[in-house]
Amino acid sequence: MTAVFAVLSAMSLVVLDAGMLNVALPVLSERLAVAPSQAILTVTAYQAGLVMALLPAGALGERFGLRRIFVLGVSLFALASLACAAAPGLGWLVAARLIQGLGGAAVMALGVALLRQALPPDRLGAAIGWNALTVALASATAPALGAAILAAASWRGLFLANLPIVALSLLAARGLPAGRGAVRRIDPVAMLLNASGFGFFILAMARAPTHPIQAALAAAAGLVGFVLLVRRETGKVAPLIPLDLLRQPTFRLSVAASICCFMGQALGLLSLPFLLHQQGFDPLATGLRLMVWPLAVALTAPVAGRLADRLSTDGLCAAGGTTLSLGLAGAALAPPGLTLICLGLSGVGFGLFQSPNNRNLFLSAPADRSGAAGGLQATARVTGQTLGSLAATVLFDLGSEAPSLALGLGAALALTAGCVSLARGAPSQRSTTAS
Repeated sequence: MTAVFAVLSAMSLVVLDAGMLNVALPVLSERLAVAPSQAILTVTAYQAGLVMALLPAGALGERFGLRRIFVLGVSLFALASLACAAAPGLGWLVAARLIQGLGGAAVMALGVALLRQALPPDRLGAAIGWNALTVALASATAPALGAAILAAASWRGLFLANLPIVALSLLAARGLPAGRGAVRRIDPVAMLLNASGFGFFILAMARAPTHPIQAALAAAAGLVGFVLLVRRETGKVAPLIPLDLLRQPTFRLSVAASICCFMGQALGLLSLPFLLHQQGFDPLATGLRLMVWPLAVALTAPVAGRLADRLSTDGLCAAGGTTLSLGLAGAALAPPGLTLICLGLSGVGFGLFQSPNNRNLFLSAPADRSGAAGGLQATARVTGQTLGSLAATVLFDLGSEAPSLALGLGAALALTAGCVSLARGAPSQRSTTAS
């Protein structure tokens, strides 16, 4: 239980920090005397640090021990939080947020891998469910908590609020399995190519709406980085990009399903506020209705995790993807009076899908490759959310029908995630036996 608490507290730290800062963006813009687009750089920098470091964090965890790199990541996150609180201007704050992303990557990449080491296979699904519950509750409470801190203190208090959670997580980290790591070679060039590839793609997406030529050049540079990385990693026993794991159909399909599901989630969460606004709800009413989604996830995910330890993960993921699809499609087509039910359905479907899919992904990888599996699982999550956000940006240029179109596309992607899960054809107990 100490190990579980260490992981869940660190996960809540990462989620709360991101959610609270989103609420504070208008305040940051005003207090730092910068344009809103510049204030958003604090979010972009964090996302860049996160996605650039997820796979390297997994590799470093396998080499030096998962607990050691996890603790290093939490400590780095704490130091960066202090730097954010002390930032004299935007440049300092953006740089500190980039470092925060590097620390958060270790938490996201290694958290579930540590749970796998600390718990027997027949309890892993339940633990993943509690992890999803923690993330959902942190997502739901972050805006309100951020608003409360801003009402009582300056924006710097948002980052100082991280420190008590850091202290609890580091104290509980003593209960995590130590692990000595494996004898494997760390390739700095591969890590540099990985960071440049993801970094250029983040830059391309940030520049796309206003500077399309720069965005195209950045995307081309990112693609070159990834091609060079794959060529360098091909044939290695434990590559940075886990090509060895992706050759396994069950693992590969779990990653593909995760990307599709998170794309659907991102399209839904970005378009629903606009849909509710069109239906005549004020911001307060919209915010209260949107809380139904994460609360439904919080109620469903622990149950789904326990079921995943006993039933076929393929069937549970298919049911979850279908339910999420019905919720998103219903929100696009149903009258306003039924929107709340559709939000609840979406949350139930997402919670029902995510815990079994993550369990299946981790147990289809060898135990000594848990760090790489965690890095790729987190990368799939961020990639899906980023692609979903990009798709929403394109659709929202089409006029008043954009929210419904985005919800329809999200529903199609969620249904695709369910169908991909069925294609695995590997029941839960078979995965457990293989591990």
